[in-house]
Amino acid sequence: MASLDEYQQKLEQGGFDECLCTLYPPHKLNEQRARYFALLDCFEARFGRGEVRLFSAPGRTELGGNHTDHNHGLCLAASVDLDLIAAVRPTKEPVIRIQSEGFEGMDVVDLTDLTPREEERERSCALIRGIAARMTALGFSVGGFDGYITSQVPQGAGLSSSAAFEILIVAILNGLYNKGNTDPVTAAKISQFAENTYFGKPCGLMDQMACSVGGCISLDFERPQDPLVERVPFQVSSFGHALCIVATGGSHADLTNEYAAVPAEMKAVAAFFGKEALREASLKDVMAQAKEIRRVCGDRAWLRAVHFFTENERVKKEVQALRQGDFEEYKQLVLASGRSSFQWLQNAYSCASPREQGIVVALAATALLLGNEGAYRVHGGGFAGTIQVFVPLAQLDAYQNGIEAVMGKGACHPIWIRPVGGVEVTQENADFH
Repeated sequence: MASLDEYQQKLEQGGFDECLCTLYPPHKLNEQRARYFALLDCFEARFGRGEVRLFSAPGRTELGGNHTDHNHGLCLAASVDLDLIAAVRPTKEPVIRIQSEGFEGMDVVDLTDLTPREEERERSCALIRGIAARMTALGFSVGGFDGYITSQVPQGAGLSSSAAFEILIVAILNGLYNKGNTDPVTAAKISQFAENTYFGKPCGLMDQMACSVGGCISLDFERPQDPLVERVPFQVSSFGHALCIVATGGSHADLTNEYAAVPAEMKAVAAFFGKEALREASLKDVMAQAKEIRRVCGDRAWLRAVHFFTENERVKKEVQALRQGDFEEYKQLVLASGRSSFQWLQNAYSCASPREQGIVVALAATALLLGNEGAYRVHGGGFAGTIQVFVPLAQLDAYQNGIEAVMGKGACHPIWIRPVGGVEVTQENADFH
């Protein structure tokens, strides 16, 4: 831990350049130097001078496996260079105080009372309290700190800003009070517990795993408490493409029921066979009992079950294609995933708001702009939010201009796969590779 002045001087002299060029693409080095410098200024303005430490946690992109994790399925995901960063200072008082840039109020959590609070549900302070509670229950140490956070993960952009926030808080408590002993998988589970139990969102584990482990990873949730994680070497630019996330302008605020219905309907089909999750059944079973499943569970539940099984098979093929360097095959699988999500999973828009179909508009505009080039699909939870697009580098400028003419200035975010998850930037002798 060093003073703000010492870290700002180190930033100016390039002392953090090796670390920053691991967390961000090299062409963003100067931008990130300035960003961390400004973060330290903001911390000082809010909490005063003194020693600090710096932390970072990435957003994530889902590369395959749309709505499969919650039914013990397969996923392909990656951490990205758009991240949350924090300057923090430990305190003797058992209180966490966090000021997030752009928000008027400060999150204040008293660590002497870690019971869930109804009035905090769906607020960031619920995530902080839930993380502290779970870490305490697992035998980790927690303590107070003052922190200032800035974010480049757009809200509602399908890059899991909530999971990035959770992993950042775990990374901070891990670094300040546990000597870095909380492993990435445990950090993800702690974060999921906080989001499920304290925040009140019934999410799976994929988002937190991708933000915590880092890089491109395949995930098998057959045993959800002990998921199989394997790294998959992948950087989109090496195949002559850019990976873009296009924000459609929709809000997730009133979509909790839509998200909750997806795993619930899949599990209803699983329950038809006396199983807990769809992974324990098979596509053959679902096809053989289609008429009765439709009668008992409904047509949409049957369609979503079919999506689950076919999407699982696609993830296997996507991982194989990337390992073999067959990007053209991977793109075809991305397109097939998009069709399945649209037609069978049905998460391209909310049936309650048919006038608002931003994802469908973005997909249609992308198809017209790219023709037979590239690949595209709904991204993340769906219903509102973003689409994912693989764009040939030669067409990137034209595509970005074209899609932003439809969806609005700043809607298109080119992203880069980051090789590490939540980290302490100021950790001495850290190896982020």
